[in-house]
Amino acid sequence: MKQIYKITYPTGKIYIGKDSIGSYRYYGSPDMQVVNEDFASLPKSVRQDYTIRKQILWESEDCSESELSAKEVEFIREFRSNDPEIGYNRWPKFNGEKTI
Repeated sequence: MKQIYKITYPTGKIYIGKDSIGSYRYYGSPDMQVVNEDFASLPKSVRQDYTIRKQILWESEDCSESELSAKEVEFIREFRSNDPEIGYNRWPKFNGEKTI
């Protein structure tokens, strides 16, 4: 099962990713340096006891890899997870436009 998912971190920021095999244990590959920098600003109590939420936004049993990639970009733009103030996606590059 191919999936598009959204990860929400205790920092309040999100990451949108894709999974070609539907592994419920996969949490994507955001830039860990950026995530760690944000975590460093959290209170120690939060850094020692936190929850990361994974939501499946879309699934398909038979889409192609190119369709899956296009869907991922669609959701990244919809949720603006490539805006550094909102999320950890760094591609496609955020153009700075704030949409409503």
